[in-house]
Amino acid sequence: MTQAERIAAHLFQANAAGARFEWLTGDLRPTDLNAAYAAQSALLDRWVAAGKGRIGGWKIALTSAAMQELCGIDQPCVGGILDCRIVREGQAVSAGDYVRLGLEFELAVRMAEDATDGPYDAAGIRALAGSVAPAFELIEDRGADYAGFDALSLVADNTWNAGVILGPEIADWQSVDWTGAPVTLTMNGKVERAVTGDAMGDPFAALAFVANNLLQRGRHLKAGDWVITGSTLKTRFAAVGDRARYEIDGRGAVSLDVTA
Repeated sequence: MTQAERIAAHLFQANAAGARFEWLTGDLRPTDLNAAYAAQSALLDRWVAAGKGRIGGWKIALTSAAMQELCGIDQPCVGGILDCRIVREGQAVSAGDYVRLGLEFELAVRMAEDATDGPYDAAGIRALAGSVAPAFELIEDRGADYAGFDALSLVADNTWNAGVILGPEIADWQSVDWTGAPVTLTMNGKVERAVTGDAMGDPFAALAFVANNLLQRGRHLKAGDWVITGSTLKTRFAAVGDRARYEIDGRGAVSLDVTA
């Protein structure tokens, strides 16, 4: 068994058991970022083989330079999303299904074409997109202690993605300047505002990073994949009774309620 397979087996069992997240150490810690992605790929393969779904999209994490410096890495991180975890709003989100549930607030992009001819920039990858929608990313950090944060452990554990909740697709999205489209989060009556460009300057720059990352790993974005392009606001940890609504540019919104 390779190191990647050993790490994947360990993380597969820990996720299945709902065990508290522990940073990988010793022989279970990836030696570098390539090794971390190899472990992530092996973990995704295990979930697919176990009937947990197929890869239906991808995500990006640690999009800000400040977060990267804090976490000891020099670039964003990419993770996979299982298709069974990509749902439309209206499905209940139960806090009891998670060790610790986090929410992030993003623009999701659905690919219209495969992205096999990189490297891509924001304009090049935007030409392959079919639609966009407001989205919540569900984060499962399994109660991690953020002291001693280790980005290689995060990457290996699929950047903690636990799913995506999509709002309605936004009409006439091609005419929007996504570097500065205003967004509004209303959570438990408190309102916060940002712009879509707060995630890597342009969500399509984030999409291009994901496309290029996958090509370097022998994978690629496929037509129909949903990609979430980075949170415009800081992560919120959810509690029973929380209500959140995330609106993009007055053009579309997604809502959720957190139940027990």
